[in-house]
Amino acid sequence: MKIRTTFFLVPTLALATAVLVAQTQQPPPPTPPPQQPSEVITTITSGDGAAPRFAVPDFIALTPDAETQTIAKTIGQVLWDDLNFEREFALIPRDVYATIPAAHGMNDVPFDRWRELNADGVIIGTVQKTANGIRVEARLFNLKTQQMAWGKQYEGSGANPRSYAHTISDEVHEQQRALKGIARSRLTFDSDRDGERMTGTVEQRGVKEIYISDYDGENQRRVTATRSLNINPTWSPDARSIVYTSYRHGLPNIFISHIYQATMEELTKNAGNNWLPVFSPDGTKIAFGSTRDGVNQIYVMNRDGSNVHRLTSGPAINTTPTWSPSGTQIAFTSARTGDPAIYIIGADGLNLQRLTSDGYADRPTWSPAPFNEIAYASRTGSGLDIKVIDIATRRVTQLTFGEGTNESPAYSPNGRHIAFTSTRAGKMQVFTMSRDGKNIRQITRVGNNEQPNWSNVQK
Repeated sequence: MKIRTTFFLVPTLALATAVLVAQTQQPPPPTPPPQQPSEVITTITSGDGAAPRFAVPDFIALTPDAETQTIAKTIGQVLWDDLNFEREFALIPRDVYATIPAAHGMNDVPFDRWRELNADGVIIGTVQKTANGIRVEARLFNLKTQQMAWGKQYEGSGANPRSYAHTISDEVHEQQRALKGIARSRLTFDSDRDGERMTGTVEQRGVKEIYISDYDGENQRRVTATRSLNINPTWSPDARSIVYTSYRHGLPNIFISHIYQATMEELTKNAGNNWLPVFSPDGTKIAFGSTRDGVNQIYVMNRDGSNVHRLTSGPAINTTPTWSPSGTQIAFTSARTGDPAIYIIGADGLNLQRLTSDGYADRPTWSPAPFNEIAYASRTGSGLDIKVIDIATRRVTQLTFGEGTNESPAYSPNGRHIAFTSTRAGKMQVFTMSRDGKNIRQITRVGNNEQPNWSNVQK
């Protein structure tokens, strides 16, 4: 497709809605829009060392229909939220924009009025209906020079306008701040929100299904519909599959749901209880816990379930594995010395070492590079709190402080944020926070939602 210049395909913007729901295929997601390449002309700064101040008004609807106007408003609001999430820019509140005359296009931006708000940059966008969907154009203007600092154009479906905002945010962060944004990443978690009960069991246990959502909790969608327990979901490195534990055949076993293909694999069968699977960084292997040899130990297998080998041994329970970014080490929880603590072992089973020494510690999660730390849940009284330990120095930092019980930390793909579960709002819900413990946001609100995991941005 040609619009002034050659367009290239944008990486997929939204996780497919073709998910396994009662093993039936759902309609595919909107076609991802192609993007026009452009180069950064300048990097915007505040001049005083502080974060540059950006304004993001509603995008301009170039066609007068109500649908386009709604899409334009949605993109502007979501883009403001996405940019604000990373705290790289000081976002000027949108409620003060009413004093600024609205632009009708890219050629009548009131630069002087935006400067009156002490803005360093403003993102102006337009939305226009086309024969095949919509065309979205976004430009970041440097208000000191009144020149464009960044700009791109996209075309595609208008069914998911949030996806355009997420893409623009990630690209502005990369071009202006050399930061890999996470607006196009996804969360997965398990939930009992459907209120169903398992049948044919003595306990009549509640059903849990696997869900996915945007990074900010929007677009929550169910992946499984098995009327059984489905728990411990984690993403594949390519963000196209989820591996999890399911009780659909009675005993817990490990399954993979391939989201885009709407297919499923069962990896472990008739070999004890198997749970807490996690992909290696290159996606070729899966570490998991299993009782196949008696007491629960850590095992590693190929992605297709072949070549299973045990990593840990001894009479104590070893569980909750997590891979190092290099794929050469695995951290896990072990009760071999009394209270559960975090240990590290080589992926070859050698060089075992204890990491934590602050009492009860569980559910470790290794941070992405360049951070070299592990987040975990630690007993701090009657409940649990999230702590982070620097692997090199063994320095421990506590991030939550008794607001409910807090557990199951999971890093964002750029390592700057942590998803976790907490009872601070009543039931167990998923929250996110910055890696310094600030900027806490509630992601889920219906039912109990647990064991979050954060995807990479899909290529």
